[in-house]
This record gives sequence, C-alpha cells and structure tokens, in this order.
Amino acid sequence: MPSTTKFPANADAQRPTPRKGPLAGLRVIDAGNMIAGPLAATQMADFGADVIKLELPGTGDSMRHWTPMKEGLSLWWKVIARNKRLITLTLSHPRGQELFRELVRDADVLIENYRPGTFERWGLGYEELSRINPRLVMVRVSGFGQTGPYARRGGYGTIAEAFSGIPSFTGAPDRPPTLPGFPMADSVASTFAAMSAMFAVYNRDHGNGRGQEIDVSLYEPLFRLVESQVIGFDQLGIVKQRLGNRLAEDSPRNTYETRDGRWIGISASSQRTFERLAQALGMPELISDPRFADNALRCTHDTALDAIIAGWFRERDCADVMALFEAAEVVAGPVLDISDIVRDPHYLARNNIVSVQDEDFGQVRMQGVVPHFQETPGEVRHAGRKLGADNREIYLGALGLSETEFSALTEQGVI
Repeated sequence: MPSTTKFPANADAQRPTPRKGPLAGLRVIDAGNMIAGPLAATQMADFGADVIKLELPGTGDSMRHWTPMKEGLSLWWKVIARNKRLITLTLSHPRGQELFRELVRDADVLIENYRPGTFERWGLGYEELSRINPRLVMVRVSGFGQTGPYARRGGYGTIAEAFSGIPSFTGAPDRPPTLPGFPMADSVASTFAAMSAMFAVYNRDHGNGRGQEIDVSLYEPLFRLVESQVIGFDQLGIVKQRLGNRLAEDSPRNTYETRDGRWIGISASSQRTFERLAQALGMPELISDPRFADNALRCTHDTALDAIIAGWFRERDCADVMALFEAAEVVAGPVLDISDIVRDPHYLARNNIVSVQDEDFGQVRMQGVVPHFQETPGEVRHAGRKLGADNREIYLGALGLSETEFSALTEQGVI
C-alpha cells in the first residue's frame, strides 16, 4: 500500500545549517550514478541547493571506487559528493520506490542518469512522478538521449566523445584520433543539465507553474559546442581534419617549446594581435610578408609560420618569453600542470583552490566554486562523506519512519 510518510510542511526546519547562495531553498534529488548526473547536482549544491544524494546500500555510487585512492577512499568522491546529504535507497525494491516517491513529493528537481526505460520499469517515470508533484523538474541524462534508434545503448562519456565527432579532428595528423584526458562529455553534459534544470525552474515559477521532463544526452552538448561544423560541411563540404594544436580557422595557434623545456600557448588570429606578436618576436617583417598578410593567408601558410615561431621559442627560456609578451600585450600563456597550478598566484587570488573540511582527512584541497557571484556566492561546505551519512536525519527526521521500520529496512537492504 502507498506510504503516507512525507516531508513535513515546514520541511526547511529539517535541513541542516542554513545555506547560502542563489539556490538556497531549492531541493534537488540526486538519483544518478558516476559523473554526469551527480556532477550536475554538485554544481547546484555549490550554490546552496539542498541536494539529497541517493546511493545503493552496501556498494554506494560507483565513484566511491574510482582512483585516486587514499587509505581505501576515493579522492574523486570527496569532490563530486561535496555539499550533499547522503542516503542509501534501493530503487528496484517496492518499498524503496514508495520512499522515493515521498522524497520526490516536495522536491524541485530530480536528476537521474540510468539507461532510458529503467525508471519507467520501476514505476518512477515522469508521468507518474508528476502526478505526485506537478512542480517537479526531472532531468534525465543518458548516452544518446531518451529517444531515437540508439536510445537504449549504453553510453559512457568516451563513447559520446567519439560519437560527437570531436576526436576525428583532435590530435596530430599522423596519429590516431585523440580522446580528452578527463571525462569531458560527462562534465559538459552535467553543466548543460544544471543549466537546463534552472531554465525549467524559472519557467515553472514565472510561467505555467508546472515542472517538466528534460532530456540531456552526453553527445549533444559536445556537438552543440562545435559551432561551424554543420554549416561548414553544408555550405562548403568541409570535413575538419586533425592538425595537432593548430586550427584551420586560426593562425598562429599552437604550443611552442622553450629552451628550458617548458611550453607556451599562443593564439593570434586577429590582425592586431598578430602584429603585436611579430613586433615582440623582433620580426616586424612578418607583418608585410604576403604569406601572412591576414588570418586567412596565415592559415594557408601555417606550417611555414609555425616553423619560424618555433625556432624563436627554442632559443629562449619560458620566464623570459612570458615577461616579454606581457610587456608587449601578446596573448600567450604557459602550459601549467597541477603542481604549477596549486602555487600560481592568480589561481590563489581567485579562490580557484580551496581548503575543505573532511571527516576522513581533516582538510583537503579541491576546486573552488565557479562562477563567482558578487551578491550570493556559492561555497564548499564539506567534502563527500560516508555512505548513508544522512540516513537517520532523512528517514527518521524528514520522512518520519519509526526506529523499528528504519532498522528493518536497513537489515533488508532497502535503505
């Protein structure tokens, strides 16, 4: 029989320390696993949303088992689960589904990233949940979307990255297509998911008063970001090729190795930027060279231009080059690794790296909150915590389960 437990009318009283940020007062249910769905919820938690994260009893989210590990604990988990209240719940169990419906009853946003059809099989599709809570915004993240011939395929970020077409023109021309060294598809999709959720909340609160279902695939946000691909092929038949760090549309654009083994990135596609670069290099003749007279010509003769610039860099140290370029207002930047970043004064000045309280390691450093809000900034309140850390608070306090039922459901593996 349906559960009668629900969040009390004064549900805010059940929440922990008052939250800051522009999303304070917004309740989000994070029913995702791994990266794309949960990271979207993390972004909202960073800005004050009350995010309740669901995990499978016993094993938890798969990110708990991702390297790097310290003392048997995932450091990645500490970041992606920060600022969330953590509970365990088996959604495939009938009683677990009842409890889930009660959690959803007063939620603003629900995020899930299971294979399409899974929530419907559990009786938790949007049609049913919206009858319980018409104001609910349900964000569904999947590899290929909820519709189309590939909808039921498994869709990890690597597959989505390949499917987006980006690796076909990323990498050296004589090497295989190159995949990014981090879960780019998941990260980009998570940002689109969080953004779309807030679009829908705005429409609900300033439009028709109802929530809606949102379909976010892993591949489409990447495909959307490559602005000229479709129109370039449609109008000119362009099929973008691998050019290493160069761009067919921008020259000079590359990374150049200095005498001391460092690398510096350059982009000088606009005419004024290129002229400043040429003057800084001590080669004003490049400006009048007919091969390099404008960006289109520089792109045509980019191999020759690259060779000239690369030779100049090999004769100078990184610090000297950057001092010269800064004085000449040349657009350039050194290639940093994380050991450089953690002591870089600009990163530190902008709080891009923050120290966070953690129950296991005392203090840990991680990325700060972005973007920067002047009036209602986000914050990192705590790192990701232990499995089921907030079970008692949510199930006994908010949903009103008795100690007896709480213990029984725990023993049965429902929570």
